[in-house]
Amino acid sequence: MDFYRRMALVCACIPSGQAATYGQIALLCGKPRNARQVGAALNRGLAGDDIPAHRIVNARGGLSGAAAFDMPDLQKRLLEEEGVQVTGRPGSWQVDLGRFGWNNTIEEALALTEKFKRLGI
Repeated sequence: MDFYRRMALVCACIPSGQAATYGQIALLCGKPRNARQVGAALNRGLAGDDIPAHRIVNARGGLSGAAAFDMPDLQKRLLEEEGVQVTGRPGSWQVDLGRFGWNNTIEEALALTEKFKRLGI
C-alpha cells in the first residue's frame, strides 16, 4: 500500500538523536488524520524492517509504542544511545519534544512530496 511506502521514506528521514510523533509522520505522508495507522503499521512491520521505530513517540513525547519492542525498555535504551534524554519511570517514559523533537523544515516536506510523485505513491 502506498501509505506504507511513504511512511518508510518519511521515517528514514528522522535524524539520529531526534524523535518524531505518529501524527507528524502521518502529516508528512499526506494523511494528517492517520496517526493511529502509523502506530499500527510500525507494530506490524508494514513499512519495512529498516524503520527507526524507536525514534517515533506519541504527541506528548511518550514512548507509547515501547511494548512492541522485543525487550522491555529497548526503545528507551536506543534513544539514549543516540543522545536523547528519556525521563519518567518504566511504563511512562517520555522525551522532551521541545529539545529532542524533529522539527522538519518545509523544504524537507516538499522534497518528500516530490519524491512521492516521482515514485508514483
